Amino acid sequence: MKKVQYEQHSGIYKATDIKDILQLAVNDKNVIGNNKGCKFYNVPCAFDIEVSSFYRDEDGSTYTYEQYTKLGVKMEKCAIMYVWQFGINGYVIVGRTWDEFVTMCNTIAKMLELSTNKKLIVYIHNLSYEFQFLRTLFEWEKVFSIDIRKPLYATTTIGIEFRCSYLLSGYNLAKLGEQLQTYKCAKMVGDLDYTKIRHAQTELTPKELLYCINDIKVVMNYIQEQLEQNKLITRLPLTKTGYVRKHCRKAMLSKKVNGKTARNWQCINLIQSLTISGLHEFNMLQRAFSGGFTHGNANHIDEICEDVASYDFTSSYPYVMVSEKFPMSTGVRVQPRSMKEFEYYINKYLCIFDVEFTNIFAKELQDNPISVSKCYVKVNHVENNGRLVCAAKVATTITNIDYNIIRNFYNWGGVRIGAMYCYKADYLPTDFVRTILDLYENKTKLKGVRGKEVEYLNSKEMLNSCYGMCVTNPLRDEFVYKGQWDENTLTDTEKAEMLQKYNKSKNRFLFYPWGVFVTAYARRNLFTAIYEAKQDYIYSDTDSIKLKHAAAHKRYFDMYNNVVYNKLQAACKHHNIDFAKCEPETIKGVTKTLGVWDYEGTYKRFKTLGAKRYMIQEENALNVGGKSYEYSLTISGVNKKAAIPYLVKKYGDSIFNAFTNYLEFPCEATGKNIHTYIDYKITGEVTDYQGKKCTFAENSGVHLEPTSYNLSLSVMYLNYLKGIKLKD
Repeated sequence: MKKVQYEQHSGIYKATDIKDILQLAVNDKNVIGNNKGCKFYNVPCAFDIEVSSFYRDEDGSTYTYEQYTKLGVKMEKCAIMYVWQFGINGYVIVGRTWDEFVTMCNTIAKMLELSTNKKLIVYIHNLSYEFQFLRTLFEWEKVFSIDIRKPLYATTTIGIEFRCSYLLSGYNLAKLGEQLQTYKCAKMVGDLDYTKIRHAQTELTPKELLYCINDIKVVMNYIQEQLEQNKLITRLPLTKTGYVRKHCRKAMLSKKVNGKTARNWQCINLIQSLTISGLHEFNMLQRAFSGGFTHGNANHIDEICEDVASYDFTSSYPYVMVSEKFPMSTGVRVQPRSMKEFEYYINKYLCIFDVEFTNIFAKELQDNPISVSKCYVKVNHVENNGRLVCAAKVATTITNIDYNIIRNFYNWGGVRIGAMYCYKADYLPTDFVRTILDLYENKTKLKGVRGKEVEYLNSKEMLNSCYGMCVTNPLRDEFVYKGQWDENTLTDTEKAEMLQKYNKSKNRFLFYPWGVFVTAYARRNLFTAIYEAKQDYIYSDTDSIKLKHAAAHKRYFDMYNNVVYNKLQAACKHHNIDFAKCEPETIKGVTKTLGVWDYEGTYKRFKTLGAKRYMIQEENALNVGGKSYEYSLTISGVNKKAAIPYLVKKYGDSIFNAFTNYLEFPCEATGKNIHTYIDYKITGEVTDYQGKKCTFAENSGVHLEPTSYNLSLSVMYLNYLKGIKLKD
């Protein structure tokens, strides 16, 4: 039979057309196998639903969100599917009921001879949402999840396997559409009013229907592009990190010998020598791990600051992975008998250790590095928005890199060192470093190059994921679905067995302690700038800093960047790698040296209320939601495309004064919804916005409710800020 070519078909088909569509969309040549004896159809498939959320009172009457809020009476939350879209190899089928969908799936399974050993993979963008509706409609062979209600894939007993394209891509649907290169298809915006009640018999307008099928086409086209890049659907990982994991594993564990691929035993044996001794060490590594530092200087909170300079590290995590030394031996447990012996260990080795400080207090007023949440002992402590200011006693687990940060920012009366592990320090394996630099070079050189958009995006995403895969927990608890969700917490015995398996794995190419030190080095680098800036420091977020009087600190930035240059040269010399890979040029001929502080510009005004809460005003207009504004807003939990127009309209030139504690964003300005899971069957009758009545039955679902957002600071934080003001 002739091989089926992928085409974007404009027609819309019914579930009853599935037999004819399958004959056009797939054939036996689309079937491929894997190394586990299972077969798959190598075609792009996608599924999506639209849902109507509403409220029901005790009498069975139904209401929209607006009606519900006006009445102010407690009601039952309901959610029903009113249209579904299924795509296969360019063809789109639209249906209105679950019975139609289940019947169609059974027909697909029969015609394609699906089974537990022959499967059709169907991608859903945010599987965790759709699965709540699907979970009672099929029998499940296996549901693999990363958390409660967050499946990566769900395989039915009839051979249809649902996977999550959101976790594969890392993009929301609108952004995913923007990233398409070969099969262009943008998500439509504003053509489906979610405030209206709809059901299976509600007539959909041509625009509404086009909106629905566009969503499915975005996903289907994305999967097709992935298939054309990777050739086989079995090569598509479950998550975005899987791409770089596969890429790096191949680069490190295999090599070319006489034109043939062979095992790289030198690297394999090196990785095999890097083991974790047991659960005690692993638990300490987990406690020592901490993410990026995001905080605001308490002295400038709620203050309108002018002429604020912004500096960003150029690829902070990749830089430290290339330039710094990491644990390159199995950890050895030691117990220092004196501070002199402790200092010897932390200067000679890389270390993690339990530490207890007594009568500790901040000596630098601009910020506080110790996270209170990472302290497992806290006695009479004072905190600054989650960061430790002082305490009678605290205990935590840290690296020696963190210890050096802490002693720059704190004084203490006493310190006691507990359990301690030491590792020999050396550069990461050359093959790993070379891979990181190749990705950085490609990302830099290919940005903005016509015809290289796919290669650029792939390099960018994989570079950003190099760090993420290093901190993947190899001993994660299992989340099981068997009619209901259950967390299977691993016992210590099970964890010990998994750790042993991790140590012995011949496919392992990473060492968990590496990831612990990546973030530690990155925090240290950031804190050098915070320490330098003193009270000119305003705000920081992982790899960036905002500060006043930038000219006064130019010498620091120049000196820091010179240190970066020297470290990169030393690393390249060690690995015998061309230094040019560390400083590639953009399409415009601008050199982008890895790891340096890069001046991003100066804001006209800047104001922060704490971590992930700030507003900026630039001299030039900023594009927000397709319109030009001179303001930009970052608040975790608020959509800036909706929030900025709302604030400008309501407060005008007083927008910075309005951006303060207790500022409230109404539902229409947040762009956010509250999810309520419905785990029981709901039945009844509902009237749609057209006045048409229809009975409904939904076995389970998710109710979405618009939510407002109140920009309120915690009482503890407000009291701390008041104390700062009184001292001033």
